[in-house]
Amino acid sequence: MNRRVIEGMLLIAILLDIVYWTLWFAQRDWIASESTKAYYDFENAFPLADFWLGAACLLALVTLRLARPSALLWLLSAGAAGLYLCGMDFLYDVEHGIFAKGGGGTFEAVIVGLTAVFSVTILRWSWAHRGELLSGDSAPEAPHA
Repeated sequence: MNRRVIEGMLLIAILLDIVYWTLWFAQRDWIASESTKAYYDFENAFPLADFWLGAACLLALVTLRLARPSALLWLLSAGAAGLYLCGMDFLYDVEHGIFAKGGGGTFEAVIVGLTAVFSVTILRWSWAHRGELLSGDSAPEAPHA
């Protein structure tokens, strides 16, 4: 897997984070799995943590594009934040039978699955490329003429 794939994953994660929270606050019924107060309270506890994930992804993307050694820090931060959020979401969904609740449950399962794959991929790739990331050797390749 090359650096451009990782950059694409980071960009998609940022966009999905923005779209999810825009929908949550503007058209909640499109993505909500339940309409209980407990479910709303649970989901409403996530914006700050998801903002942190989005910020870490943005900083990872920028520092990776600029070949800054701090890209490793931000990639690891993004991957770890994603795993933590995935764990919280997964456990709540399993304990409350969310995955079995029709389209909303399916949507939630996709979010949890994507978050897990994203996080593990970012962490594995970052650690495998830590030497080049720390040395600044991860600059984008020059276009071929």
